[in-house]
Amino acid sequence: MEQWLYAMFIEKTKTYNRLTKAAVERHVANLKELDERGHIELAGVFKGYPGVAGMYILRAGSYEEAEELCKQEPLVLEGFATYKLKALQVANKENHYLL
Repeated sequence: MEQWLYAMFIEKTKTYNRLTKAAVERHVANLKELDERGHIELAGVFKGYPGVAGMYILRAGSYEEAEELCKQEPLVLEGFATYKLKALQVANKENHYLL
C-alpha cells in the first residue's frame, strides 16, 4: 500500500524580521493543534539555510488536505512566510523501500 507524507517548507518573506512574540505564539498553538489532531510526523527549524525558516512533515489524506493545513499556518496567513508543499512517498521496510 502506498504511503504518502507531505513536506511543507516554510520560507521567510521580507517581513519575517518583524515577527512578533504573539505571532510566534500563534504559530506554536497551530503546531500543537496539528500534532494533537495527528497531522504532524515531524517539525523543526532550519539553521544555515537562508530564506527557509523550517519544515513540517504532515500526515494528511491527500495533497489537497495537506495544502489546506498549510494555508492555515499563522506565519503564512499573517504574511511572515510563504510555503512550498511537496508530496513524499514513504520508503520503509514494510514496502521493501519501494522496490
